[in-house]
Amino acid sequence: MDDMRSSQNSVNIEEVPDVKAELKREALSWLKTILFAIVFAWIVINFIIVNARVPSGSMEDTILTNDRLVAFRLSYLFREPQTFDIIVFRGQVDSTTLYVKRVIGMPGDVVSIVDGRVFINGSTEPLRDDFVRGEFFGNYGPYEVPEGHVFVLGDNRRDSSDSRHWNNTFVSHDQILGRMVFRYFPRFRILTNS
Repeated sequence: MDDMRSSQNSVNIEEVPDVKAELKREALSWLKTILFAIVFAWIVINFIIVNARVPSGSMEDTILTNDRLVAFRLSYLFREPQTFDIIVFRGQVDSTTLYVKRVIGMPGDVVSIVDGRVFINGSTEPLRDDFVRGEFFGNYGPYEVPEGHVFVLGDNRRDSSDSRHWNNTFVSHDQILGRMVFRYFPRFRILTNS
């Protein structure tokens, strides 16, 4: 009988969990999960996407003031920006300021704006402008786009600070953070260059 009591006591002692050790394991598990989430979010935000808010109406009606957008940082890893891509890039004077504009001129292009219509490389046919807001007038250029740079315009050309007005006319490929992929607020919308 003494043997039964001692074996029951030993079973009861073995079955009682160590509460402190269990709490430590659980806390460590949560800490690992939280740290992983923080590191993962940091990697995504700094190397994969750009999360941007549009502060002005320079891209209306394509993108409205206060829209929240996501740009893909890896878009130009294996290819150069293309005409009509909507890009996010760092400002030339203040690198903490982000701009959102549409690529109009590529390296080597000569861009001329005559009576508000954009002409590339002396073409008699103006560049497609079905995304431009309202009527636009004015003559600018010609601008010869250097290698490693692009010429950009806002879609709301009457109210856009863009390549036409900047001292440093062109956007360097080094300034480009990514190509716009979609708007997620206030309404979801895929943004394409067509």
